[in-house]
Amino acid sequence: MSSSPRSKRVLARLTAVTLTAGSLIASGGAASADGTGTPPPRVTPGPCGYTETPDDPAARPVPLPADPAHGPHGPMRVTLATNQGPIGLTLDADAAPCTVQSFLHLVRHRFYDDTFCHRLTAYSTLKVLQCGDPSGTGSGGPGYRYRDELPTDLPPAPTDPTGVRKVYARGVLAMANAGPDTNGSQFFLVYANSALRPNYTIFGTVDGAGLATLDRIAAQGIAPTPEDPAPVDGAPASQVDIDTARRHH
Repeated sequence: MSSSPRSKRVLARLTAVTLTAGSLIASGGAASADGTGTPPPRVTPGPCGYTETPDDPAARPVPLPADPAHGPHGPMRVTLATNQGPIGLTLDADAAPCTVQSFLHLVRHRFYDDTFCHRLTAYSTLKVLQCGDPSGTGSGGPGYRYRDELPTDLPPAPTDPTGVRKVYARGVLAMANAGPDTNGSQFFLVYANSALRPNYTIFGTVDGAGLATLDRIAAQGIAPTPEDPAPVDGAPASQVDIDTARRHH
């Protein structure tokens, strides 16, 4: 395995209503006008506009995805083979074509192989496993970003009387991010209904066997630290290794 030892993990700790994929913010092309001669980041010419992030280089080398005018459609299957059991995913390309295109691109380039899921949360309103960073730090990505494809029909979270937060239901597969249009490679798997602002692209679901795997992971809890002997946010107590991620054709 190429995973970093747990003692070297740097976890991105956030509040119970926020998820992050670390710093995945591009330079916005301003470098070309600052007199240094640095070229602006490359941007794909299609509808997704995959944009290089030179200030946040790839945690593992990977090219920009293809950006066709007509992206993927329909359901597609991917399996994460983990040391805790299989996690089967059904991707919804009709709901989030740019996200699915990027995810399949990273799967094809084996970006997720031999990585581990760096974050497990057990807040009363946020119960997710977060994966997708080969560096294992919580701040790594693919060296590019792309636009949001946000859900618009989620029910309001019963725990939020303001109606701002919505239900990300058990079994949802969604993208983590660091703000608007900063999607990269990190994703989260919801193992129990969670309350979040609808700022995270939903691009698929977890199958029954995958939910059983997530339940086993969640039941083992979160690794204690000297600062927090009973954490609700941190590294899974039992490391979750993604051995391979493969699409089923």
